[in-house]
This record gives sequence, C-alpha cells and structure tokens, in this order.
Amino acid sequence: MPDKAVPQKSLADDVCAPALMGDQELPLDLETHLTPPAYPGKPMPRTFGAAGPIPKPARAPSYPRSRCRRMSAASCHTVVSSLIHATARMEPGMNDGIDDMASPMTRRAAVSGLGAMAATLAAPAFARGTAPDRPEGSVTATGVVFEDRSEAGRRQIGDPGLPGVAVSNGRDVVRTDESGRYRLAVTDGDAVFVVKPSGYRVPLDANNLPRVSYIHRPDGTPTELGFRYPGLAPTGALPESLDFPLRRVDEPSAFDVLLFTDPQPATEAELAFVRDTTLTSVLGTSAAFGMTMGDIVSDDLSLYPRYNRMIGRVGIPWWHVGGNHDLNFEAPDADLSRETFKRVYGAPYYAFEHGQALFLMLDNVRYLGIGTAAPGARGGRYEGRFGDRQLTFVENILRDWPKDRLVVVGMHIPLITDWAPADPANTTVDRDALLALLAGRPSLSVAGHTHTTEHHYLGGDGTHHHHVLTAVSGSWWSGPYDRRGIACADSRDGTPNGYHVLSIDAARYTTRFVAASEPDRAMRITLDSQYNARTPELARAYTVERLLGSPIPVEAVGSTDLVVNVFDGGPRTRVTLRLGGGRAAIPMGKVRQPDPFVTQVFARNADTKKPWVSAIPSSHVWVARLPSDLGTGTHRADVKVVDEYGRARHEAMIVEVTGA
Repeated sequence: MPDKAVPQKSLADDVCAPALMGDQELPLDLETHLTPPAYPGKPMPRTFGAAGPIPKPARAPSYPRSRCRRMSAASCHTVVSSLIHATARMEPGMNDGIDDMASPMTRRAAVSGLGAMAATLAAPAFARGTAPDRPEGSVTATGVVFEDRSEAGRRQIGDPGLPGVAVSNGRDVVRTDESGRYRLAVTDGDAVFVVKPSGYRVPLDANNLPRVSYIHRPDGTPTELGFRYPGLAPTGALPESLDFPLRRVDEPSAFDVLLFTDPQPATEAELAFVRDTTLTSVLGTSAAFGMTMGDIVSDDLSLYPRYNRMIGRVGIPWWHVGGNHDLNFEAPDADLSRETFKRVYGAPYYAFEHGQALFLMLDNVRYLGIGTAAPGARGGRYEGRFGDRQLTFVENILRDWPKDRLVVVGMHIPLITDWAPADPANTTVDRDALLALLAGRPSLSVAGHTHTTEHHYLGGDGTHHHHVLTAVSGSWWSGPYDRRGIACADSRDGTPNGYHVLSIDAARYTTRFVAASEPDRAMRITLDSQYNARTPELARAYTVERLLGSPIPVEAVGSTDLVVNVFDGGPRTRVTLRLGGGRAAIPMGKVRQPDPFVTQVFARNADTKKPWVSAIPSSHVWVARLPSDLGTGTHRADVKVVDEYGRARHEAMIVEVTGA
C-alpha cells in the first residue's frame, strides 16, 4: 500500500529549501519527500529524462552549496512542482518524448531521476570547461537551449536540452552542457543570443524575422536622451531561465541566399518602390533565407514595421544588420546608437549556421555621437570599425568552427572600396584584424553602403573575397520615373538597382547579380563616339540613343569606343569583342571611368535626381576602340564576358556606319 501522498506545495518547498542552506554537502536524494502517484495495477512511467531514461544511481548524488546555489529557490520550486505535477497526470504507456518501459518504475528510481534532472538544470557548462571573465557590474544569465518537439515555444516535458550549442553575450561564447544549459555574464545593454546550429530552425515572428536574442536593458533606453524613435522598454531583472527553443529541420549543404543591401526608402512612396520592384521580383523564391546588409530605411525608423510586413510576405527567414541610416542620431555615443534597431530586430550583431556554412552578421558602423555633427547636420559622424569586443566574439565563435568550412560575413560598410579607399566613413579601419581571423579559411564577406558594385580580393594571399553589393535603391531612388511611376534608380557606377543571389554548396560558392526591373541583363553596351557627349548641354540637345548608339559616320569610326559596363564585374572578369566579317576577337581593356549611359541619365533628369547623386568612375567598365577600317554598312558586335567565377555571358548590339 503506498504511503500517504504529500501535497505538491509542501513537497517542492521541502525539496528545494535544503539546497540553499549551509556549507555542508547536501544529498539530492528526494525519496523521503516524494511519494509516487498511485496507479492501481498499472506500471508507472520510468523516467523524467529529456533525452532518454536516467539510470538509477548507485547512491544519491551530492553537491556542495556553491553548485546548488546556481539554481534559485524559485527556480528549484518551479522545476520540482512542474515535474511532480506532470508525473501525477501521466497516463501509463504514454511516451511524450520520454522513454516509457514495460517494467514498473520504483519509487527510488523516480526520486533519483528527479534529483538527477534538478542537479543537471543547476549546472551549466562553459566552452572548453572555463568561464569567461566576469565584467564589473555584470549579472549572470542562465537558461536552456532545447529542441522544441512540443512546438509550444516554451519548454515542456519531452523537450530535450541540446548539448554543444553556442550562446553568446556579444563577446564570450559558451557551449551548452549535456542537458542544454548555459551560463553567461551580462551587463546593461548586452544581447544574449543563441547561435543557430546547422539542422535546426529558430523561432520566427509573423514577418519571418528570426527571434534569437534577448536584450538586457533593466531600466530601458534613457528617456532623457529624447530619442525621436522609441528605444527599449525597461526589461527589469533577468528572467530566472532565459531559454532558446530550436526545431529540427533538414538543411542540405547546397542552398541559395538572397542578398539585399540599402533598400533605404526615405518616404512611404519609396517604400512602395521597394515593394513593387525588388520584393515583387523575389516572390516565389526557393532560397533558404534572405539577408539585408543595412540601411534598411533612410533615417526614418518609423518605416520599420511596414517594411517588415512587406519582407515577411516573401515567405522565408530574413536576417538583418543595421547601417548608418538605421541609427538613433540623438545618441551620445555608439553604445546607445542602436536602441531602436535592438527593439525591432534584436542583437545588433550575431552568428548562425546553415548547412555547412557559418554566417557572421556584424555591425561595423561605429557612431561617434551627436556631438560630432557638422553645423546644420541632423546626425553625428561615424566610421567603419568592428571594435575589440566584436572581434573577440568573432575569434571565439571561429575557435570551434572547422577550418575547411565556409565562413560568410555580412556587414554594412565595406572593408575597402574602390570609390573612397582612404575614407574611414566608407571603409573599415580595423579590417586587417578580421582578415587575420579569417586567414586559412574559405571565406566571403559582403557589404553595401557605397551604392556601387565591387569585388576585392584581400588578405596576404588575396584569398578572401570581399563583395560590395548593388543597392536595392540604386541611386537612392533617383529618377527618371518609368511608366509605372517608379524611379529607375540606376546606380552611380552604372549598375541598375537590384540584388544578388549567393549559391553555396559545402565550402564552394558563387554570387550573381539580378537587376530588379531587368533580371536577365548582365551588361550594358554603348558607343562613345562624340567627345563632348558627356556635357549636360549636349545631353539636353540629343537623345541617349543618338549620343550613345548608332548610326555613326564613317569618319568617326576610328575614334569611337565600344563601352561595356559588366554590372557585376571585377578584377577577374574578362571581356572580349568580336565584330563580323571574320575578324579576330578583340580583348577589351578595363578602364576606371564613369559609365556614359548613367552620366547621360543624370544630366537629363536633374529635377528627379537626388542632389548629391552624380556619375562616378566605375570599377567594372571595359572599353575597346572600333577598328578604323570598319566600313559603311550594318555590323554586329558580339561581347563575351567571363565573370569572377568563370561563367560565360554573351550580349550583342547592331552597329550602323554611314557614309560621308
């Protein structure tokens, strides 16, 4: 006959209280407190183990006070109460993710299982067995990373803890122990985030934004700063257990990623341009997820909710980092410059795994504070810089990543740019430190910011590929307007506005550019036959076709350049021209010059162009002089491009030459 049952409240109180008292070792043998529920004539479930049965120990485990105190009385009470309650409700033969055996479970086995589970919950582990330094004024965050088998979003009986998962505070990286538990020091303003492991999915909100972080801001964003756009509400003390659910999914090693940068709508109308061009073009995509490399909006952070609703309709997870136009300009320094971004998107930098690749999403916009603003400016200055804390995070996360696996780094400001290589607001001043951490690994980094398209090969041996991506907004949504009333927005280096697709297969990758309104175009071919064609006066007097196309008089053939803007061209791109009549192919030379077409567009449409926009020297223009013996008649000019990855593309134009 079973003993008289003890009320659950008294049981939980009796179990938990001794673990927080005295310096002597206290046994977690709970048998004197626990009476199993009666199942007349039926076997009792065997164990409460999250990942399988917990064997009966030879003796009840003991733990010194220093270890037992890692679980507060409230946490202990909650765990024990919920486990006892679940035991009382469990039907015989029920599995619920727990191993149920045919043989009855003894009272001591049940007690020992409960004790072992409580002990496990109280004992987080650190990466490589050592705890990181504890900053002054920090508090300790602890919790569990678990497999959300119940799909409840909060841990239930049968949701096992996941061992070996990385969790970070933005500097230190720890790995969960065998029960999925972690422990981290956290200071005011820190983000605690889980690093999504391969083969798992993170929680997504209604707009498919990943929810992987918790921002610790006990008193909220300081109200005395007078932020125009709301920051963080007070979070108060840390939760007793800060848990991260993950769901198991298939993740093949080959997949595509959509790469956006600088959508940058300044108004509701420009946000509609984003919707009706780039976003509409990717509906129905088979990509695994998307990434936006900053300047999500153009200073007006109240546009975030509408933007998020739009991008959520693409139907895939979408990761973001902030740009210089996503700052709280009223902030006195960098530490408070991302308060609205944190409220909307979470951690300002973080990492995740997908397939066999590691993605580092970094914030290299270092705001120097409102006090650095120029007279009349609406915000302070900034520079491209990761900083020591973020670089330490990169070092820590890479320590456990296999050296032969791909690392993809996303950021806003380029590591270096052809347009302004010495400007700290347009390049990253501590890029060498990042490149040193990536040395010896297959790696790619992508950025935006400059509204240009560039390829660079960096590092001592040139093996790190840095790709500056085409802006979704092109020339900041400058005109002219097309027949739909949407700004054409050609970039100032001549590339149409658009986005890129990153295709990954294990450690190999390629990228390709997609023009938002002309998705099949890879290049633009023009004829530069008039010396003064780039002057605004001539631009207003003639059509673009007349200035940059044919016919051309036979006398001007020998002084006419055929110009090819390879929209996604780089240092390894090769371009050749072949004219009809059995002529040999002509290698085209790479020339750093403005694209004559976009020069014409901006000259003709000053009223619809943003005032700071002008054509700049492009890093992906190739030129060949037409042969002087090309006679009168109609000729075909075929252009062959072999791109950065060895892929060939062909386009052609018809050239008319007229007689004297």
